[in-house]
Amino acid sequence: MKYPFTLAFLCCFTALFAQNNVPSETDLRIYSIIDAVSADRIENDVRTLAGFGTRNTFSDTLSDTRGIGAARRFIKADFEKTSENCGDCLEVFYQKDLVTPSMGSRIPKQTYVVNVVAIQRGTKYPNRFIIMSGDIDSRASDATDFTTDAPGANDNASGMAGTMEAARVLSKYKFENSIIYVGLSGEEQGLFGGKGLAEYATAQGWDIIGILNNDMIGNIKGVDGVISNRDFRIFSEPVPANETENQRRARRFYGGEVDGNSRQLARYVHKNVKDYMPEMNPMMIYRLDRFGRGGHHRPFNDLGFAGIRIMEAHENYTQQHQDIRTEDGIAYGDVVEHVNFPYAAKLTAVNAINLASLAWAPPAPETVEIGGIVEADVKLKWSKVDGAFGYKIYWRDTTSPTWDHSRYVGDVSEITLDGIVIDNSFFGVAAVGANGHESVVVFPNAIMR
Repeated sequence: MKYPFTLAFLCCFTALFAQNNVPSETDLRIYSIIDAVSADRIENDVRTLAGFGTRNTFSDTLSDTRGIGAARRFIKADFEKTSENCGDCLEVFYQKDLVTPSMGSRIPKQTYVVNVVAIQRGTKYPNRFIIMSGDIDSRASDATDFTTDAPGANDNASGMAGTMEAARVLSKYKFENSIIYVGLSGEEQGLFGGKGLAEYATAQGWDIIGILNNDMIGNIKGVDGVISNRDFRIFSEPVPANETENQRRARRFYGGEVDGNSRQLARYVHKNVKDYMPEMNPMMIYRLDRFGRGGHHRPFNDLGFAGIRIMEAHENYTQQHQDIRTEDGIAYGDVVEHVNFPYAAKLTAVNAINLASLAWAPPAPETVEIGGIVEADVKLKWSKVDGAFGYKIYWRDTTSPTWDHSRYVGDVSEITLDGIVIDNSFFGVAAVGANGHESVVVFPNAIMR
């Protein structure tokens, strides 16, 4: 009679042990991060930035009350205050590049494009970075007019204020990977700040997980009449801009037309928001940016880094790139009164929870091999990574925009998915930490024969 009891006990113990070795998919710290984001602090920063009159790239750099110089010193001082409050946890500095009229029609005179950078170093992977950016500069109707008032409250004091607030909130935590909070300049003249920082990152040998570019996160009343404080857009490019001809040809046979690193970063943000902020409606937009337009993630994409744009869903074009005036009963201009600060706080929280999740996650597998051609089962094999507790397999219908199915497979480096035909789905692998946080999903980049 004792043997069956012992066998049953061992079975139960084994099952319990296996269950306890599956990382939790919920981290309560994420909810604390959401709650810590302050709409009031964001409002104060937006009002201060808009109060500098104009932040045109070529505006006054010496005044303490007007122009882009005053704005960037304000941002740098705020990052330094945040660092002081967390025991000097941020490295704060200017990164700059010279631009001249020969570089574009929107450059009326020679000047330095100056970015404000704050690095929160990771404890384990100090050279791996997830980046959140906002833009410092603003513009009037004429991008070369650096004297007319251009408060740029939503475009893009909102994104800059959100970046400063994310730094305040996340500086209270320790992360394995590094986080960069940055104010980029020269956006309205041709994305020069992003270009300069992306090239600086390459020269420094930074391992960039991705960049979350925030450009206009404060408007809820669209020019189309739609009002929503829940919708927001995630713009992402389908494949890297610097892919090789061999990679392009391989896609014709193996798929991956919408599975580049930027698109995987967008899916990561989408899933995380659905898990932790279900009241929000993240909209995956299959474009680099809005139709014919651009943002500061693009220079990173140009060099092959993952980058997405997070922004409001319902724009009002009468409040963008406009001199302040009233015509035919329409009030033009990007002024503070048009910014919805609780909504800006929500999109700041969207950024903060994804920065934290990626900064707490292990690196993604470098290589993922797939096999199963003319077979009934899919085979996956991947390179193991330092710091991973286990791995999760993802798959989806070829027409689905998101990873809809997943299976945690433990600390292994290969798996066979019985009865799943390779032709009918797309697949990927993510590394999972002991805390449950996952890397970005990696689409197969090699074939098993």
